Amino acid sequence: MDKDIYSALETRLGHVHLQQRLGIETDYEARVFGQGINFFHIENWYSIHRVIRGALRCMGLHGRGKRNVLKLRVMHNDLVLRNLPAAFEGFRILHISDLHLDMNAQIPHALIERVRDIDYDVCVLTGDFRGKTYGPYDAVVEAMQRVRIHLKGAVFGILGNHDTIRMVSGFEAAGVRMLLNESVRIERNGHAIYLAGVDDAHYYRVANIDRAVRAIPREALAILLSHTPEIFRHAAHSGFAAMLSGHTHGGQICLPGGIPLMLNARCPRRFCAGAWHFHNMQGYTSVGSGASIVDVRFNCPPEVVVHTLRCGTPTI
Repeated sequence: MDKDIYSALETRLGHVHLQQRLGIETDYEARVFGQGINFFHIENWYSIHRVIRGALRCMGLHGRGKRNVLKLRVMHNDLVLRNLPAAFEGFRILHISDLHLDMNAQIPHALIERVRDIDYDVCVLTGDFRGKTYGPYDAVVEAMQRVRIHLKGAVFGILGNHDTIRMVSGFEAAGVRMLLNESVRIERNGHAIYLAGVDDAHYYRVANIDRAVRAIPREALAILLSHTPEIFRHAAHSGFAAMLSGHTHGGQICLPGGIPLMLNARCPRRFCAGAWHFHNMQGYTSVGSGASIVDVRFNCPPEVVVHTLRCGTPTI
């Protein structure tokens, strides 16, 4: 990493966070088997990826699955929030997750075409910008730069378990403000809400909610961006009004009816796709706009989501 970039990140994040992230990236890169709750990492088992692709070709399904990846749908979700400032009634957040921009050369173009005409106020990106969990990332940064040109207004992002912290400077140079256990204040007509983002809690386990909320007044309404929904309990008990996540892909390859064959998150299935709630916190887990492991989707269309903020009491 360039010395100036390292120094800037160290000043911003602190020596410990930066050293943890870089050290764990080096230790865990390409490992199929790790330790702790994330013992098995199928995304790093590249021989099985070839087996899956081969099986799909034999069944005549590979081409259809690849076409499905490019058929993004636009989902709409109301986030009904207590204590939402009246100025933010109708405020819209475009939520894009699990882009995996280098899995298929057509994915960036498909995403650009889908978001081009959507109306929203801010955009959030909840991690996993690249396909592999290690190796070169210049192509991903370049693809994100092309996508960013077509995103309106402010864009905020967080890192996922496939991402390296070395991407941050390139993304921010392109106009994506990365939140690394940090928060930002969003103002509208003299009122404000806060957007917080944590580093990956699934693979790297370096999410730090306490650090992310330090600049947020206790009485303020705050929304959390977390790559994985696995920290829903921590988020709810930290006072967040809402949490936006991704990571699960909704299973990506599902049985008819959207029943996933596998989900890679340590939490109940109801938190792994679509809208949910926990105590007083609203949540949404995007099934993602890209594809991981193999660039196919079945019975689980890729999506981008427009969340509209509403004042009121959630129906629970």
